[in-house]
Amino acid sequence: MAQTAKPAELRPQTVEAFQAYIDDAEAEMAKTLGSGGSFLWSDATPEIAQRIGTGQIVAQFWSGGGPIKVPNGLVHDWIAAGLIAGATVKDVLALIQNYDNYEDVYKPEVIASRLISHQGSDFTIYLRLLKKKVLTVVLDTDHDVHYRCLSRTRWICRSYTTRVAEVENEGTPKERVRAPDTGHGFLWRLYSYWRFEERGNNVLMECRAISLTRDVPLGLGWMLEPIIQKFPRESLVNTLEATRRALPGGTT
Repeated sequence: MAQTAKPAELRPQTVEAFQAYIDDAEAEMAKTLGSGGSFLWSDATPEIAQRIGTGQIVAQFWSGGGPIKVPNGLVHDWIAAGLIAGATVKDVLALIQNYDNYEDVYKPEVIASRLISHQGSDFTIYLRLLKKKVLTVVLDTDHDVHYRCLSRTRWICRSYTTRVAEVENEGTPKERVRAPDTGHGFLWRLYSYWRFEERGNNVLMECRAISLTRDVPLGLGWMLEPIIQKFPRESLVNTLEATRRALPGGTT
């Protein structure tokens, strides 16, 4: 891998551009928590709401038709939604807050998981992630997660990566964890925003995932694009599907 995809290093201007994007996105998301907008993204489009009601997981770019270019990087902004039949918000929260069990619920993408600390609605967690397509990439990640109850039937959750480190030779005596923000840049940052709403005997779940990766070097698109371009959507859809499968009645 090192001979064909030159290692990269996350640059300050890339982080600044990503943070500016996050600030704008969070400001817009905050407006929908009041009485003036739709709490759920899927409610704004009847066709999407209908597909979700039939059991589909719907995923698309938040806006536009592809990643957003920033200096030396790409911002990937995806939204996905699905329905969990026969569940309550309490059921869903019990599942997703059981971080020690993620390696079972979300395998094969999560190969190790651990709750580091928990105080009230705030969690610090560790996940080792596996991404396999043209290349196999293993990442050690730490996340700060915050939950907020809006009402008996509505919850939101925000998760920020605080460390993303590439793992070389995973599972062998030569295993080495690189310094954060170095390596091949298949994932520099991942910020996720969840919304849950209980309706009758069902729960509607949505996740907006905004991630930062390296850009695609000229001449290496054939190798890097399947990882950089396709993984954000696939990981998001797989996460929602696994969440649903892990709950009673969730195979709808």
